[in-house]
Amino acid sequence: MKNEALKGHLDLLLLTALAGGPAHGYLVIQALRRLSEGAFDLPEGTVYPALHRLERAGLLQSHWSNAETRRRRIYALTPQGRVALAGYRRDWATFSRGVNAVLGGAQWPSPA
Repeated sequence: MKNEALKGHLDLLLLTALAGGPAHGYLVIQALRRLSEGAFDLPEGTVYPALHRLERAGLLQSHWSNAETRRRRIYALTPQGRVALAGYRRDWATFSRGVNAVLGGAQWPSPA
């Protein structure tokens, strides 16, 4: 998918990926790649700044974990993040219904 099309939906995708539970950034990248069947193969340079921005906005919280062989930052949704995700999902449903209606065969009006 082109980066321009993704820009307006990145927050929705990241919050959704974390809705199932806390994860480190690379796991989020892998989950999005797997769940989208490769359509969203996002570079770290896109994902990590967005995760940091969402954390600054209060939608995510994070902590450092040493549980594995290396130190990783674990991200999780905050209550505010869950509310925001519900709003993003409603907005996406409205948007996608509209796009599907247009793509699904709506006829252009005849010129007068």
